[in-house]
Amino acid sequence: MTVSENMIPVKVEDVSPIKKRLSFDISWLEVKQALDSVYKDVGKKAKVKGFRQGKVPRNIIESMYKEYAEEETVTKLVNKYYWDALKEKNIAAVAQPDIEQKGLEEEKNFTFTATVEVEPTIEPKGYEGLELEKEEHIVDDFDIEKRLQKVRDMFATMEEVEVDRGIGEGDFAVIDFQGSHDGKALKEMKADNYLLEMGAKTFVPGFEEQLTGMKKDEAKEIKITMSDDYQAKHLAGKEIMFSVTLKNIKEKKLPDLDDKFIQNFDKYETFDDLKKDIVKTLEEENTASSNTTLKNQIIDKLLEANEFEVPPTFVNRQVSLMIADMQRRMSMRGLKKQDSSELFNKFYDLYKEEASKIVKTVLLIKSIAEKESLSVSDSEVDEKIKEIAEHRAQSYDSLKKSLVEGNLIEDMKSEILNTKVFRMIEDKAKITVVKK
Repeated sequence: MTVSENMIPVKVEDVSPIKKRLSFDISWLEVKQALDSVYKDVGKKAKVKGFRQGKVPRNIIESMYKEYAEEETVTKLVNKYYWDALKEKNIAAVAQPDIEQKGLEEEKNFTFTATVEVEPTIEPKGYEGLELEKEEHIVDDFDIEKRLQKVRDMFATMEEVEVDRGIGEGDFAVIDFQGSHDGKALKEMKADNYLLEMGAKTFVPGFEEQLTGMKKDEAKEIKITMSDDYQAKHLAGKEIMFSVTLKNIKEKKLPDLDDKFIQNFDKYETFDDLKKDIVKTLEEENTASSNTTLKNQIIDKLLEANEFEVPPTFVNRQVSLMIADMQRRMSMRGLKKQDSSELFNKFYDLYKEEASKIVKTVLLIKSIAEKESLSVSDSEVDEKIKEIAEHRAQSYDSLKKSLVEGNLIEDMKSEILNTKVFRMIEDKAKITVVKK
């Protein structure tokens, strides 16, 4: 039976644009039926000395299992009427509800409230006739030469420094380090065989400078005062002592740009072939960069024109995704993996604003798609899968199978829909091309 069939009054209140309160008043008749059902189930399984299983009198069952039976009845009633009410009232809850109830009382209606987060109702505006600037990057000789050096760098070899000398800028240090504060070791400040490029300024400020001059197998204590805006708030402004051992010094050896270098590539016969491909790649990258910049302009203008609250649950989920990505990058750099819940608490404030912006953008784009009746057909998804499969030199069937198994089809639909929305906004915008 649904809520409407039972004529149970359900009062729905808007606590805020992202929160609703559902108040239920269930008749004693309904409560008694549910309670009797629970006692019946308990009676079938209860084992009481002096009685055959399934034949224990109700009054005995009640004396022994009253607390359990009432708790189970409350759970069943809450689940039944709450979910029926969501369906009946077309409420899209985005998190588990906060339930308030005072238990069952004999011969009295059972009342409870469910407060739940919901998606905000957005009436999107300001997405037509946007004034935008689109960058146009021209590939020049400097760009080509810079990319050639990057390609050259890809084939560089890392060789140990044989000369007995101190480490300096441009060298690569292989170090073990352990950071501590007030004599206590910090597990997030420990790594072994960490590769650090001297002069790259990728570590905490002041660290590389104090490594300068150290020799292979030398150990040293390095004192660093962390910046007041250091991302890990609990360490901001604190004095950290690093115990460092320089295990090895390496230097990069670059290959000469000659005919031998071209032999590293199967697809090129001459330097001209390589340069032409570099130009093509740079133009594609410039186009992608220009599109990204334009997209970010659109997002900023849309968010400026549409102010609304977002459910904290959505923001928390996005923060968790961002922290998971941070963990992955830390792991790739050789840093020890940390507990996700600890990282969430440490970095929540750092990621909250950006996470909120991402969530707002997703909800806003979704609302624009609904208002403009934009959708994605199965055939469009299939075309996208074929396109990706061709790019990856993979069969359509195997790619689709992996997407289905990974529950990624809906993500692909969302991506296609987003592309449609942004394209529509661009088509209706006033775009000025700016050459860079």
